[in-house]
Amino acid sequence: MSPETDVGSRRRLARPLSVIAHRGASMEVPEHTLAAYRRAIEEGADGLECDVRLTADGHLVCVHDRRVNRTSNGRGAVSALELADLAALDFGSWKNRHADPFESPDRDTDKDTGDPERTSVLTLERLLQLVADAPRPVELAIETKHPTRWADQVETRLLELLDRYRLPTPVRIMSFSPRSLQRVRAAAPEIPTVYLMQLLLPRHRDGRLPPGVRVAGPSVRILRAHPEYVARAHRAGNQVHVWTVDEPEDVELCVRLGVDAIITNRPQQVLSQLS
Repeated sequence: MSPETDVGSRRRLARPLSVIAHRGASMEVPEHTLAAYRRAIEEGADGLECDVRLTADGHLVCVHDRRVNRTSNGRGAVSALELADLAALDFGSWKNRHADPFESPDRDTDKDTGDPERTSVLTLERLLQLVADAPRPVELAIETKHPTRWADQVETRLLELLDRYRLPTPVRIMSFSPRSLQRVRAAAPEIPTVYLMQLLLPRHRDGRLPPGVRVAGPSVRILRAHPEYVARAHRAGNQVHVWTVDEPEDVELCVRLGVDAIITNRPQQVLSQLS
C-alpha cells in the first residue's frame, strides 16, 4: 500500500460519512467529464456519482439534462442523438464562459478547450474503466434518468455493462423513478438501490421506502425542513444519502444528523472540513 493510499484509508475510517463527488469534482471541472472524475479521485472522494442516458444507437452516456443545450455547444435530446453526434460536441468549454474569473483565477481557457478529457462526452463504459483502474477502491453511484423514450432499455443496458465489468468496489443505482428501481431489483437484486427524493411525501415521512430499497436519497432541502427524517429512516433500517451538499453549514447539518453519505460538487472542500 502506497503512503497516499494508506493516508486515504485512515481518513475514510476516521470520517463519520462517505463523500461522493456529484458529477465528479464538478465545481472545479466541467461536470460529467473524464477530467472531473479523475480530479475527484485525486482529491480523495470516497465515491463518484453520475447520471446516465441512452443514446439513439444504444450507448449509455453521462449527461444530466434531457437535452445537451446547457452543457455543450450543440442542441437536441440525448435520446435522439447517436454517440458519434455527441462525440463531435464540446462538453467542457461552457464552464469557462460561466465561471467567475475572480473565483477561478487559475483556470486556463486553453486547458478546457484543448484537453479531450475536459471537453468530450463521457460514456459510462469509460467511467467504469476509470473506476476499475483507480489506485484505491472508489464507490460508484449511478442515477438513471427518466422519463425517456427508451424506458427499460436504460436499465437493461446498465446492468449488462455492470455485469461485464464486475467492479470490485461498491456500486449502487439511484433514481427518482420507483419503476426504474423496481426493474433493477427484479433483474439484479444484489445491487443496492437508492430512492431519490425532491419532496418528502407523506407515505415516506416515517422512513419507509419503496419495497426492496434500503437507501433514501433526500435533497438537502428536505433535511433542512425535516431534520427528524434521518432518525426515522435509520429506525426503519435504511441508510440516508443526501444531495447536493456544498455549503459548510449543510455539511455540519449532515454530520450532526448522522447521515451515511453526502453527495457534493466540492469533494475536496468537504473532505477538508470533515478532517
